[in-house]
Order: sequence, then C-alpha cells, then structure tokens
Amino acid sequence: METLQNLKLAVVGHVEWMTFLAVDALPKPGLVGHAHQCLEEPAGGGAVSAVQMARLSQAEVHFFTALGRDSHGEQSLMRLQQLGLNVHVAWREQPTRQGVSMVDESGERAITVIGDRLQPSGSDPLPWERLAGFDGVFATAADARALRICRTAKILTATPRLSLPTLREASVELDAIVGSGLDPDEQIPESALIPPPRIRVATEGNAGGVLTPGGRYPALAPPKPIVDSYGCGDSFAAGFTIGLAAGYPIHQAAALGAQAGASCTGWFGPYQDNIEVDRGNR
Repeated sequence: METLQNLKLAVVGHVEWMTFLAVDALPKPGLVGHAHQCLEEPAGGGAVSAVQMARLSQAEVHFFTALGRDSHGEQSLMRLQQLGLNVHVAWREQPTRQGVSMVDESGERAITVIGDRLQPSGSDPLPWERLAGFDGVFATAADARALRICRTAKILTATPRLSLPTLREASVELDAIVGSGLDPDEQIPESALIPPPRIRVATEGNAGGVLTPGGRYPALAPPKPIVDSYGCGDSFAAGFTIGLAAGYPIHQAAALGAQAGASCTGWFGPYQDNIEVDRGNR
C-alpha cells in the first residue's frame, strides 16, 4: 500500500464564500433569530474536501476550481493557499457564489446558497495534464470534458452533485460515486450510469452508510462534542478517496472516511484551524 504522504491527489470542484452563524435556534417563520458567533470562509464541497484531503494525507493536494473576479474570489484563493492547497483557478466574470450556514446548539445546520455555482471546464487553460497518473481525484463540480480528463487518474471518485446529465455525457467509469443516502438530490438510480461505477456509497450520517458492493459500514463516534455538522459528507468523501488511492480494502477506506467525517463535527465552520464556537454565556 502507498504511504499517504507519497500520494498524488487532487480535487476538481467548486467554492462558495460562506458565512457561518452559530445561532440559538434554526430559523422559524415569523420569528427573529440571534447569532452569537460569525465566521466567513471559502467553503463548498470542492474546497472542504480538498482541505480535508490535505490534512488527512499530509500530501500536496491540487485543487482545480473556478472563481469570480471579485473580492470573494480573491479572498478565496488566498485563504485556500493559506490552508496548504495548490490552487488552479479558472477566473469567471460571474460573481463567486455565496451562502449562509446556520448551526444550532445541537450541531445541526441549515444552508442557503446565493447565485450560480461556478465550475471548471475541460476547455479552461488549467494544467489538466498534471492529473494523468494521479493516485486519486475527487470531483464535485466539472463539465463532461473535465471529467474525462479526471479519468486519466488511477482512482476517480465523484459526487452525484455533478448532475446526472454531466455524468452521462462524460460516460466514464467511476471508481466510486459518493453521495448522501438521506438526500433525494444525491441519489442516482442504479441503472442510470453506463458504465456503472465500481462502488456506490450512500452515507447516512451518524448511522454510518451503505457500500455497494460491501454492505453497511459503521459510523465512528466524534472525538469531541459535536459543534457543527457542516462538511461531514465531503470530509467522508475525501477520506474514502484517499483510502482507495492508497490501495485500502473498501471497508478500510470507508473507515478512514468515517473518521474524517466524525472529526469534522468538532469545530465551528469548515476547517480545523477555525476557532471553536463559544457555547458559554451570551
């Protein structure tokens, strides 16, 4: 098996400039809510999984993305580089997508996104040739041409959020498709993709999830009290992709993903270096 630090890893995906609010309770119609902590970060599935992948493997992770030519895009690039990613940006004239994530005292969250998702395209002048022979690539947002380039990696995993039309147009064999078994928008019928993915993963939060083939895998208990569930699914996908890239058996790869997802609940916002949420006197 590969030493994790020796792996060549990449994420191809999206960024959302997110405002994170720690609130007394999630919003209800007609009521005024109160937030006692606020944090702004570049997040979204692409950014979160790339940072988590770098943290878990201690290897260099390349992140292929698209950002708007605005202050949020510039801030996103600087922050993701600060977090250790090798970022390759396709700049767009559209604004960088924004969003708000509210988390209550139980760690449950509600997310609202603002604007269109920006994604890299295979026609963008990015160093796509670097992906050839990479040990593992996870795709969260890309067009069909970019997804075909991603397939030059040894292991290619993806989320159903790429969209069924894109996955069908690309017509590549995924080593795994990783989605939420609790979210109808992330469930793709078994016969929908040709060729079919080698592995299908349906995550179920603190209930673990289901591998096809492979059956159920267990969740792991969080190492700290639950603060925020934002990014748990993307963290699982990062760990699972690393495991496959390292040659782990499927259940060992799922265990690494479950470890990443459980750890993600222990801090406020998307990244481990964020300050911990203050649940004290308010």
